[in-house]
Amino acid sequence: MSRIGKMPITLINQATIEISDLHVKVSGPKGTLEQRLTDQVRLTEKGGLVTVTRIDDSKRAKAQHGLYRMLVNNMVEGVTKGFTRKLEIAGVGYRAELKNDLLALTLGYSHMIYFKAPDEVKIEVPDQVTILVSGIDKSIVGQVAAKIRSFRKPEPYRGKGIKYEGEVIRRKEGKAAGK
Repeated sequence: MSRIGKMPITLINQATIEISDLHVKVSGPKGTLEQRLTDQVRLTEKGGLVTVTRIDDSKRAKAQHGLYRMLVNNMVEGVTKGFTRKLEIAGVGYRAELKNDLLALTLGYSHMIYFKAPDEVKIEVPDQVTILVSGIDKSIVGQVAAKIRSFRKPEPYRGKGIKYEGEVIRRKEGKAAGK
């Protein structure tokens, strides 16, 4: 049995869950999220605990047991606490700023890069080298952060670019001088 799948999900901070056939809806103080379920798993809610069970022991049901447990858990966590990804910019002259609803990035190209975030995501720039991406849907927050990072991925020789907070960039040695 899936070790993650068999753990119950605790509903916290006014989070409510509505389960109907193959559809689950989680509401909380930060918003509402919906997810379509597979026919391989069943959700049951009892006394503030949500459990995910699979219908049989087929390979497909086993594979989706832990997946849907984590998806629902992320929904509960998102509508109560929210998710945040922090990006750090390294490089001389590299910076970010917010202009109206657009994120303006200066990343060493001949032009500025303007990025419009989806409505579900909020972008903040506390200082010129830090970008905070936050929202209630973990997958969308991760996709937006990955898109911003893709504008200038960190390179291994000088370490310049946009990286996640805590990401370790393995540095390479440059060309060796003559023998």
